[in-house]
Amino acid sequence: MARSVGESTPISNVKGIGEARYAAFARLGIETAGDLLAFYPRAYEERGRIVRISDTVDGEICALEITVRDTSAVKQLRSGLNVFRSIVEDESRSMELVFFNMPFMAKTLAKGRKFRVYGRMRIGQYGREMTSPKLEPIVQGVDLPYYVPVYRLSPPLTQRVVSAAVRSVLYLADGLTEILDEETRREYGLITRAEAVRIMHDPKDEESLRQAKRTLAFTELAVFRVALASMRTNVERESANPIGLKNAGSKRFFESLPFELTNTQKRAVKDIFADMAKPHPMARLVQGDVGSGKTAVAASAIYLCVKNGFQACMMAPTEILAAQHKKTLDKFLAPFGIVTELLVSGMPAAEKRRVRQGLADGSIDVAVGTHALITDKTEFYNCALAVVDEQHRFGVKQRKLLLDKSERDGKRAHMLVMSATPIPRSLSLIIFGDLDVSILDELPPGRQRIETRVVTRFEACDVYSLIRDELALGGRAYIVCPLIESEEEEGSRRAAEGYFEELKNGEFKGIPMGLLHGKMKPTEKAAVMADFARGDTKILVSTTVIEVGVDVPEATVMVIENAESFGLSQLHQLRGRIGRGSRKSYCILVHGGDNPMSGERLAIMRDTSDGFKVAEADLERRGPGDFFGNRQSGEFSLACTTLADISLIPETEKLVKGALSDRDNEKYKPLFDAAKIFLERNSDGKTVN
Repeated sequence: MARSVGESTPISNVKGIGEARYAAFARLGIETAGDLLAFYPRAYEERGRIVRISDTVDGEICALEITVRDTSAVKQLRSGLNVFRSIVEDESRSMELVFFNMPFMAKTLAKGRKFRVYGRMRIGQYGREMTSPKLEPIVQGVDLPYYVPVYRLSPPLTQRVVSAAVRSVLYLADGLTEILDEETRREYGLITRAEAVRIMHDPKDEESLRQAKRTLAFTELAVFRVALASMRTNVERESANPIGLKNAGSKRFFESLPFELTNTQKRAVKDIFADMAKPHPMARLVQGDVGSGKTAVAASAIYLCVKNGFQACMMAPTEILAAQHKKTLDKFLAPFGIVTELLVSGMPAAEKRRVRQGLADGSIDVAVGTHALITDKTEFYNCALAVVDEQHRFGVKQRKLLLDKSERDGKRAHMLVMSATPIPRSLSLIIFGDLDVSILDELPPGRQRIETRVVTRFEACDVYSLIRDELALGGRAYIVCPLIESEEEEGSRRAAEGYFEELKNGEFKGIPMGLLHGKMKPTEKAAVMADFARGDTKILVSTTVIEVGVDVPEATVMVIENAESFGLSQLHQLRGRIGRGSRKSYCILVHGGDNPMSGERLAIMRDTSDGFKVAEADLERRGPGDFFGNRQSGEFSLACTTLADISLIPETEKLVKGALSDRDNEKYKPLFDAAKIFLERNSDGKTVN
């Protein structure tokens, strides 16, 4: 590859990348040589940690240095496959390597040759063996890498192709701009950015890899936090319609509620009303556990907005949830003459046209919908408040589109986002850095604590008895499965379709049941949920599509099959679908595995109902993972930062505060430049000042 190739060079110009490979790289978000340089491995194979054959255990992934002792002829099996076996050894003992449909291995594994092999050890009836391990010939004078990077792939790309492409652009690291100055790097124990990038793709040892990861994660977090601070500054510079309490009749609204707000709800309302009274847009998050009363808080803000002569809208991630919110808001707002309408993709075309006309001419006060609210066809007359529910399902881009829709005469709408996903405080500075936060950590009076039990498959009869008892008392039950179709089943993992048929024709024969999963059409899903909400069906077998869904106060049992397959926070979200009435409710976590660690993890769910405690435990136990990379749909993606790096958050806070308070200091200029570029790339090209 010519040295003239730079970071912005299209990846199609890189040697070895033809049309098919270019398309595959594009699917991974890689379009330039610079993108390829920043395409860090998702994992590393530690092939340099050599163990003796005799020290290996069943199921262990390990690296061995072996000598080929003997080979067998390639054999044809009845199934049509062919198999080749080779006996190999080290100084401790011998074992077998097994290869299916790889007859060429008979020539590769010649007697006396030495290899480094990497794979999963299996100890069977006839001793130790590895099936199709990775082989590297041991040649005198040639050092094999200690770590081998593993990249995300998209067909027809292979690890070898991606590694070769990355190596061909690795020299570009020398030209990378240093975002943090030498003094800052020294203070926080960081290496140069160029060195860190090279090590990420070609690590020599554990310590250098640790330093590289720390440097890139620290830099990325610092850039991200400065970017979020810039977003907040931009919001404060924009104009909004001040919405005051005078003549709004808010007291009448609160008196009309069939319950008294909790103390945390009252504090949240006070904060929201104070924000909306200002001449610049509110940007506030209401974060509350399932059932904490976020919708009532949002309804009070919508009431205030409409009574001041403006429109409001609420965006939800699914049509089911949008319909639920429309129903709830009608209950709160209709008595005051406030007109609320639903706008979702699944509505008839004529109905959508009617609603859009009403939003455009101002005859509709409140729109509740999904992405249909941010399409080109939807226009508002004077929307001054945008509410986004389940904000982790939407990104900044979607929120910005909604704000753009509501902008009129240079005035931006106030933004209120809601989340029922508890986020540990250690992460909230990153996840919600562009928002002020109000936390609802009290449950409304009358709500009972959900009793959570952890059981095994062998106790299924007890679970079925509990469901029948609850149905006899007027309750309803959810049964959640991790998969949809039986063909997807892995081991003992339940699939919703097959289990539905099994229960309908067996344990619950004669009891009305429903089936719900993500492959169904929106109208089908809505009909199934409506049947369950009305009580036409008593048991709903579902996938996690009901994680966020319709409130069914009569639902008192939640059975989650293969609970070990889910994260704790997701289990907590599912559990929140019950316990919404006044009767005692039960969440049954069916443990389908034999891993004792999974049982211990599920015990956390049994012992606490506090979503924030569950989230902290989830964070501690999940270990490093692509947490930030999946922050929100369409959201900013952090390439280097994982859960392992949360300890860096307080350190970056110190740096970012220093930079924000001393913006004119030349040493912080690369940091602010990087934040500006970051926002431009992630905000549809909008320049940030």
